[in-house]
Amino acid sequence: MEQQEAVLLNAAPADGARGGPPLLDRTGACCHGGAKMAVLAYSLGKREINHHFTIRNAKLISAALVVLLVVFHIASRYYGGGDSCERLLSRGRYLGENVWQPYGCMMHKYRSTETKTCLSEKRVAFLGDSRIRQLFYSFIKIIDPGQAEDGNKHEDISFEVESSSVNVDFLWYPEANNSMKERLTSWTNEDLPKPDVVILGAATWSIKFHSGSSETLDQYKVNLTAIAVHLEKLADHAEVYWVLQEPVNEEVLSESRKMITNQQVDLYNEAAVDVFNKNKRSGGSRVKLLAASRQAAMQTVAQSDDGLHLPEATRNVGAMVLMNSLCNKLLRPIDGSCCQTFAAPNLLQKLSALIFVGSAAALLVFHVLGRNRQRRPVPPDVESLEEKKPATAAAAPLGLTAPLQALCRMGVIMSYFYLCDRADVFMKEQKFYTHSTFFIPLIYIFVLGVFYSENTKETKLLNREQTDEWKGWMQLVILIYHVSGASAFLPVYMHVRVLVAAYLFQTGYGHFSFFWLKGDFGLYRVCQVLFRLNFLVLVLCLVMDRPYQFYYFVPLVTFWFVVIYALLAVWPQILQKKANSSGLWHFGVLAKLLSLLLFICLFAFSQGFFERVFSVWPISALFELNGSVHEWWFRWKLDRFAVIHGMLFALLYLVLQKRQVLSEGKGEALFSAKISNLLLFLSVVSFITYSIWASSCKTKTECNEMHPYISVVQILAFILIRNIPGYARSIYSSFFAWFGKISLELFICQYHIWLAADTKGILVLIPGNPSLNIMVSTFIFVCVAHEISLITNDLAQVVIPKDNMALLKRLGAVGLLAALWLLLARGNSHPTTGA
Repeated sequence: MEQQEAVLLNAAPADGARGGPPLLDRTGACCHGGAKMAVLAYSLGKREINHHFTIRNAKLISAALVVLLVVFHIASRYYGGGDSCERLLSRGRYLGENVWQPYGCMMHKYRSTETKTCLSEKRVAFLGDSRIRQLFYSFIKIIDPGQAEDGNKHEDISFEVESSSVNVDFLWYPEANNSMKERLTSWTNEDLPKPDVVILGAATWSIKFHSGSSETLDQYKVNLTAIAVHLEKLADHAEVYWVLQEPVNEEVLSESRKMITNQQVDLYNEAAVDVFNKNKRSGGSRVKLLAASRQAAMQTVAQSDDGLHLPEATRNVGAMVLMNSLCNKLLRPIDGSCCQTFAAPNLLQKLSALIFVGSAAALLVFHVLGRNRQRRPVPPDVESLEEKKPATAAAAPLGLTAPLQALCRMGVIMSYFYLCDRADVFMKEQKFYTHSTFFIPLIYIFVLGVFYSENTKETKLLNREQTDEWKGWMQLVILIYHVSGASAFLPVYMHVRVLVAAYLFQTGYGHFSFFWLKGDFGLYRVCQVLFRLNFLVLVLCLVMDRPYQFYYFVPLVTFWFVVIYALLAVWPQILQKKANSSGLWHFGVLAKLLSLLLFICLFAFSQGFFERVFSVWPISALFELNGSVHEWWFRWKLDRFAVIHGMLFALLYLVLQKRQVLSEGKGEALFSAKISNLLLFLSVVSFITYSIWASSCKTKTECNEMHPYISVVQILAFILIRNIPGYARSIYSSFFAWFGKISLELFICQYHIWLAADTKGILVLIPGNPSLNIMVSTFIFVCVAHEISLITNDLAQVVIPKDNMALLKRLGAVGLLAALWLLLARGNSHPTTGA
């Protein structure tokens, strides 16, 4: 944001008689001087910030932060011990009333079908008292949500799913004594069916029936030491969990349970921890301690009806923790990072790493040979992708140093991407929506946006600075929407859907305006746009092992650019010059747009036809996600009219502008006073009406059905409110405009280095401090997005030559590589639900 601020403060001539101005005039002059001083202070403050905090300095700071954070996380993992499995079982906190967040990893919410797949052909045994019985019921309710708690107290209970051969048993052993040891011994010594999972725990009965005596505690330690030996043997072929005792609510305990105090519970837990940790120190205990349910109960035990047994929501935490510990490594859910190991890099990932390393080696050789004095390529205009003219007419030819440097920078950045979302270095946590996590950052960024207000260079409708500003604030809103999990709140979801439609509206508006005014249908222009849109995504497809459709917005805007190009380039090419010669050509353009509308309707109202067209190989490789084009169908259909709305608006505006119907001078209203006031009133009413409708909508499905037809009203209302008043067209927010210039990179980069687990969670760089974490990760994320934007522009000038013959040769080479990639991807196709 290195904006140069120029402030002109013109001294006002003094008024009044020779003896001095009247008192009222002196007061006005004083106020006027105070206003000038305020403006000067405001301007100097912004200039001072921009002078010291440049984007270059910011990137250096972010690079240092990344190195320090990587060292910190690796060191804490090595010296602190404990993997994500141990953190899942031992630590966590409540995000909301019933949402449990394990420390540093994401917990998947398992459904019945998933649990039956995970536990198929397995036997699970729960041993313990009434508290363990509660845990047993919560566990089997995940498998069968309709299961009732109708078993007899103080007796064994069996549960079976015949279709998947899942067996879960509760065995009544209220004390850690010889009876429990004998049962465990029978599983280790005899040829009886052995459980695949053993979950056990006991203490409260020992406290109750022996009145919390110290002798009983000593005997508990002895018994547990003997039991631990058999548990270690069971761990040879089974997963074994010892459940630490949850606290009690002493105030509501019955008289017969008054001796079960939290002090006693803590003593028994310490005894259990000491026994199993002693085994760890002597050779590594394989018995896992389940302490998460205890930690959850500490915050909810006050809700217990009898002071001993926990509320259902709390014991569900323990059951879901167990399910994640058992199933994550097998089913590998993308939003269940606890207890998962990351897959080894595949062939394409290894080849990508080889290319980046090779680029670094080549650059080093060039540097040693002294061939590093090459002209930096002139970056294209970020939006129009037109190359700026160099300062000298005769520019030196581009060498290899510039692209090698760009590839090296990209390689370093991709290493960070890989560490964030494909390696077990940084932590991840799940999203949780509250109104404050969405609206407070929203207010904050809009205050910043107003602070960085400047005058525009031109005052035309949707001028360049204004469209950058528009994209910038929309992108920031969408980022906050994603990181806060605001899709769970339907009114916010629907308003953000309008913002996505507005991006596509701008796609139609911008590309139609360019082709209509300039008529440049050349191959160079097309390749520049396609490269700018797709370079980062294609690299991520290789490095992060994700299909092209996973980054759905890029396929969407790429598809619509190709459609717009084909529509306007096909005969007859109707441009503004031709239309000016005869008004009839405008009907030709409308006929083309009508044919596009029919094309859209044909696909929109025939899902089967749509899926058959886009399921044909090799096209399917671009649009399939998890072996289906359904996601592409959903995304395409949701905003199917937004692009054509943008094209129609561009045509209408350019025709009115050419006929000088609009007043676009500085400070002038766009229309006459009556028309301007009427349109502004209707625009405000439409905003309010839409918000009321979005708040009253019942389901996303119902809202999404209406969205394609009404989103354009909100977009047009915003355009009119922003552009009808002359003073509104004369200013813009340089803060938002800066983000608007890198909006594409921000949208794509968020998938892996701001969010985590492919957008399902949040990246944790600073554990234990969510506010500081989001500030640090955001700072690095924005710096990376800006650098990628520069790299893309640098490489575009080298990769895409202006000479058509050279360009065709390179396209042929790219086509061969793409065919090879598609063949490899087809042979190694896999679903993307795993991490």
